[in-house]
Amino acid sequence: MERFLVKNFGCRASQADGAAIEAGLAAKGLAATLDLQDADLVVLNTCTVTATADDEVRQVVRRIHRERPDARILITGCYAQRAPEELAALDGVSLVVGNSHKTRIPEYVSTAEYHGQIEIGDIFAQTDFLSAPVEDAAGDRTRPNLKIQDGCNNRCSFCIIPYVRGRSRSAPLESVVEQVRGLAVKYREVVLSGINLGRWGRDLGGQTRLVDLVRSLLDETLIERLRLSSVEPMDFSDDLLDLMAGSPRIAKHVHAPLQSGSDTVLRRMHRKYRPHHYADRIWKARALMPECAVGADVMTGFPGETDEEFTQSYAFIESLPFTYLHVFTYSERPGTPAPEVTSPVPVLIRKQRTRALRDLAALKNLEFRRSMVGKTISVVTLDNGAALSENYVKVALAAPRAANCIERIRIGGLTSSGVCEIGALPVLG
Repeated sequence: MERFLVKNFGCRASQADGAAIEAGLAAKGLAATLDLQDADLVVLNTCTVTATADDEVRQVVRRIHRERPDARILITGCYAQRAPEELAALDGVSLVVGNSHKTRIPEYVSTAEYHGQIEIGDIFAQTDFLSAPVEDAAGDRTRPNLKIQDGCNNRCSFCIIPYVRGRSRSAPLESVVEQVRGLAVKYREVVLSGINLGRWGRDLGGQTRLVDLVRSLLDETLIERLRLSSVEPMDFSDDLLDLMAGSPRIAKHVHAPLQSGSDTVLRRMHRKYRPHHYADRIWKARALMPECAVGADVMTGFPGETDEEFTQSYAFIESLPFTYLHVFTYSERPGTPAPEVTSPVPVLIRKQRTRALRDLAALKNLEFRRSMVGKTISVVTLDNGAALSENYVKVALAAPRAANCIERIRIGGLTSSGVCEIGALPVLG
C-alpha cells in the first residue's frame, strides 16, 4: 500500500485544505504516515503570501529530495497556482497542482504516470469548496478549525491571495451546521475560519450573512463555544457584535485586520475603510465586551510609507485597546500592483518599524494580562497541560486537567507569555 505524507504551509484555510486532501487520498486506499522515510508520496500544500514562504517551500523540496529521493513530490496550494513552472523545474517534483485543480489530487495520484505534469486552470472559475476540520495551528487537538469560506473579492494592492484562491465562496449553511453538530460530539470549542470570513453567505443568494450562520449554529447544535478567526473590520456589524457579546457560547475574541493606521497608506493599499471606521468597530466591541481579546494584522514598510505615515500608524495603534498584534514586514509579490505604485521602503527601515510595533504589542499584551490577575475567567483545557482563555490568553494550570473541557478558573499571576491559575508558579516576564 502506498503511503503518503501531507505537509501544510501557511494559514488556517490551507490547513483545512490539507485535511481534505488527506481524507481524499485515504479514500483512494493510500495510507497516511508522519514519517518522511516511510512516505512514497509527499504532498506539499503551499503558501505564497510572502517571499519567505516561497523560500521555505523550495528548501523543503530540496531536503525531501535529498533525504527521500525515491518519493514522489506533489506540490499544490497557493504557490503552485501562482508559479507552477517554477516549482515543476525543481529536482524531485513529479506533479504541480494549482488551487484550481486541488480537489482532483486523489484522482491524479491514482494514475500510473504523472511525472512532470502541471495541472492548473482559471482560479476565478472555481466553484468547488475544499475543506475538512483540522487541529489548531499550534498542534492542539482540542480546538478544531473549520473553514467555511474561501477566496476573496477584494483587490488590496499588496495581496496575492485573490489571484491564487479565486472569488469568495461559502460553504452552504446546512453543511456547516451538520459539520459543527458532528464536531460538538467530540469537541467543546470550534474555530470558524476563512480567507475572508466576514463575507460568508454573500454568494449564496438572499440576505443570509455570517451573523445568521452563527445564530443557526447556536440554535441547532450543542457546541459549547464558537470562536471566530479573522473578520474584516467593516464585517463586524452591530448585529454580529451584539450576538457575540450576548452569548456565553461565543468566545470574546475580536480579530480585525488593520494593515496600517495611516489613512494615506490605507488608500494606497486599496483597503475599504479609513482609520476612524476601524476605531469605531474596535471601541464598539470593547464597550460591549470590556474584557475581550482585540487583535490585528499590521504591515510595515508598504511601498512609499514615509516616516510621518509610520508615525501616524504607530500612534493610531497605540491609541486602541489591542491585546495582541500580528506584525508583518511588507514583501513584494509578483503580479500585485503595490510594487509599481511608488518607491520601495529600504528593507532595514521595514525591519526597524516591525520591531517597534512588536515592542508596542508586547507592552499592550503585558498590560492586558496584568488586568486579568485576580479575575475568574472561562478557559478550554488543551492537550498540552495548559489552557486557553476565551479572550485568547495562554493559561498555565495549577494541576493537570483532562483536555477538552471548558472550566472557570481564577488567575493568580503572570507567566512569560500568558497567565497562571492560582496555585501555579508565576513567572514574571
